[in-house]
Amino acid sequence: MIGRRDPFAQPEVLVRRLYGYVAYAIGDGPDAEDVTSEAFERGLRYRSSYDAGRGTPLTWLIAIARRVIADRAARVLPVPTDQLGEEPSHEDVEGESVLKLSVRAAVARLPERDRELVALRYGADLTARQIAELLELKTNAVEVALHRLHARLRDELDRRPAAPPEDVRKGLDPATGM
Repeated sequence: MIGRRDPFAQPEVLVRRLYGYVAYAIGDGPDAEDVTSEAFERGLRYRSSYDAGRGTPLTWLIAIARRVIADRAARVLPVPTDQLGEEPSHEDVEGESVLKLSVRAAVARLPERDRELVALRYGADLTARQIAELLELKTNAVEVALHRLHARLRDELDRRPAAPPEDVRKGLDPATGM
């Protein structure tokens, strides 16, 4: 690759951060592992098309993962909530677990664009500048959006009940609370 660096020079770091993004975007577990693997496979297949001048290897792989997620979403039908299993018991859940459920529920209620920002910022651990490059936005616009997003989440969490409402608990995995 003349004039280009190998996007897979540090695969361990890329795998961890790409999986973090995917897990925030669609939830952790086997599906996130599959999407991460498929994005890496596509990246390897098209590694000669990587252009360091257009972004980092991570942002390139995240763009690929976003397409994989969109492709999968177009093929998958939603699972009816009555087929998801038992509701978790919240009688013995510690405060940290309740907070985790509340944060996850609050993020799930966000518009898709905001959920994407959360996944990119905290799942993939991208900076506002990197997110701006990936989404073709101005860095300041991303910073403002993240600031407003934090404020909305803080307000919602300040109003949260001691335990998540019944409708929030439905569909969560009792083992992981997700």
